[in-house]
Amino acid sequence: MPDKFLSDIEIAQQATMQVINNIAEKIGIPDQYVENYGKYKAKIDFRYLQNELKDNEDAKLILVSAINPTPAGEGKTTTTIGLGDSLSSLGQKTIIALREPSLGPVFGVKGGAAGGGYAQVVPMEDINLHFTGDFHAIGAANNLLAAMIDNHIHQGNELDIDTRRIVWRRAVDMNDRQLRRIVDGLGGKTEGVVREDGFDITVASEVMAIFCLSNDILELKENLSKIVVAYSRSGEAVTAGQLKAEGAMAALLKDALKPNLVQTLEGTAAFIHGGPFANIAHGCNSVIATKMASKIADYVVTEAGFGADLGAEKFIDIKCRKTGLKPSAVVIVATVKALKYNGGVAKADLGAENLAALEKGLPNLLKHVENITQVFKLPAVVAINKFPTDTDEELNLIKEKCKELGVNVALSEVWGKGSKGGQELANEVIRLTEKPGELEFAYDLNLSVKEKIKSIATKLYGAYDVEFAPKANKEIANIEKLGFSNMPICMAKNQYSLTDDPKVLGRPTNFKITIRDITISAGAGFLVALTGDIMKMPGLPKVPAAETIDVDVDGKIKGLF
Repeated sequence: MPDKFLSDIEIAQQATMQVINNIAEKIGIPDQYVENYGKYKAKIDFRYLQNELKDNEDAKLILVSAINPTPAGEGKTTTTIGLGDSLSSLGQKTIIALREPSLGPVFGVKGGAAGGGYAQVVPMEDINLHFTGDFHAIGAANNLLAAMIDNHIHQGNELDIDTRRIVWRRAVDMNDRQLRRIVDGLGGKTEGVVREDGFDITVASEVMAIFCLSNDILELKENLSKIVVAYSRSGEAVTAGQLKAEGAMAALLKDALKPNLVQTLEGTAAFIHGGPFANIAHGCNSVIATKMASKIADYVVTEAGFGADLGAEKFIDIKCRKTGLKPSAVVIVATVKALKYNGGVAKADLGAENLAALEKGLPNLLKHVENITQVFKLPAVVAINKFPTDTDEELNLIKEKCKELGVNVALSEVWGKGSKGGQELANEVIRLTEKPGELEFAYDLNLSVKEKIKSIATKLYGAYDVEFAPKANKEIANIEKLGFSNMPICMAKNQYSLTDDPKVLGRPTNFKITIRDITISAGAGFLVALTGDIMKMPGLPKVPAAETIDVDVDGKIKGLF
C-alpha cells in the first residue's frame, strides 16, 4: 500500500521513468514516426496509422465507465490505468487510451486527472498542465475562426451575417464564469461591431469534438469547414468554409493531431490525446489515438467521461457509430462512497459505514449495468474501486446484491497496489472478451430529433417522457429546415443524476427530462441537446484547487493531488 503520507504527485515524482523512445520501441513503433517532446513525452505521426497499420487486426477494446459519481470522481481513470498495467503484467500487449486533462478541473475541483496512487500516467505534472500544447492549438483554432467572423462583418459583411445570430463563441481552457456572457467590439467604428458574445471552455468547443472525431488531416479540414458559425439575415446557415477558415485552422492543428505517447508508473504505453467534456461534449479521446492503439496492441483500455449515462452512451452512439469501433467488454467503476452518496449520505459523512444507505444507492449502479448489458448488448463487469475507509461488510454487501442479479463483480485495488491490485479485474475482462456482445445502439439515426432524444431519456435515464421548451422546439424546426435532423444526439446533462436535476440521486422514477435548447455541431456531426442548467463555461468552486497548487524554488510542483 502507498505510504499514507505520500500524495499522488509525490508518488509520481519518485517514479523512475523510461525514456519514451524505449516505450515506443517496446510496442513496435518505428523511430521515424516518433517526435520527441523532451525525454518522457512524444507525439506519434498519424501517418504511421495510414502507412503501416491499416491492415492489422483490431485489438480487444475495453471501455471503462462508471456509476453517477460524487463531486470528487470515482477513480475511473485510475481504474483504466491500473487495468492496463494488470493486463500487461499478465503478458497481454496492452495500450491505454485516455483523454488529456483540462486546466479547468485541474485548477477547479479535481486538482489533477492522471490517475492516482500507484495507477498513474507520467510525467504527471506535464500531463495535467500544458502537456504538448494540444489544447492551446485547439483554442487558437477556435479563436481564429471567431476573429475571422468579426473581421468579415467589419470588412463589409458580404455573407450578410446577422450579428444577433452569431452562434460561434470564443474559447479558453479555464473555468471562468465571468466570460459566459460579455459585450465586445466597444470603442468606436474602428474597433469592430458592438455585439453580445461569450466564451466556452476549450474542451466544450466544437473544434475539440471535430479534432477527436476526425481520422486524418483531410477529414479534419472537411469537418472544420462544416461548422455553422452564424445565420444570415435571411435565415441561411453561414459556415466556416464560406469564411475560408478551415485551411488555417487545420494548419494550427496539424501537430496537435498527432497522438501523445507517455507511460504508466509500471511502463505500460499510454496514448493521451484530445479531451472533450462528457456532460457538455462527447467525452472520448481521439479516434486517431484509439485506432492507432487498436492496430498495435492486443488489448486497448480506454475510458469515457463521467457515468455510463453520459460518456459510455456517447462513446457508443456517437464514436462507435461513426468509426466502426466496438467494445469487447465494459467495466463499470463503482465505489462504496458513490453508492452511499446515491443513497442519500452527505458528502462529509461518506467515510462512515452505512449499510442501509449503501443498499439504497445500489439501484443506481444496477441501472448502469442494465444500460450496458440490455440496451447496448455488451458484456460488463462491475469494478469496485476500493478505498481505505471501505469496510468488509460494505464490500460484501455490494458483491452479494450484484450476484443476486447476475452481475459480475471484481475488486480493484490498483490505487494502493498497482497492477497486483487489478489482476482479479483483468482476468474477468479477459474472460468477458472471449464472447463479446453484438452491440446495439440506443436509437436509429433515421428517427426524428425528438424521437432520438426520447430514446436516450427513456432507455438510458429511466424517464417517462421528454418536455421541449419553446426555444428547443424552435431550434428543432430550424434543424429540420436545414437538413441536419439525421445526426446523432449529444446530450448535455449533469453528471450526478440520471435526471436533469443533480440533486435527484439514486435510481429515480416518474420523472421527465426537459430540453431547453438544441445547438448544431455540424462539423462534429451531432446535435447538442441542453438540459437543466448545463453551461459550456464552468465556474471555479468556492475553494478552487488552484489555492493549493504551488511551485518551489527548484521548479518542483506541489498540490496536484
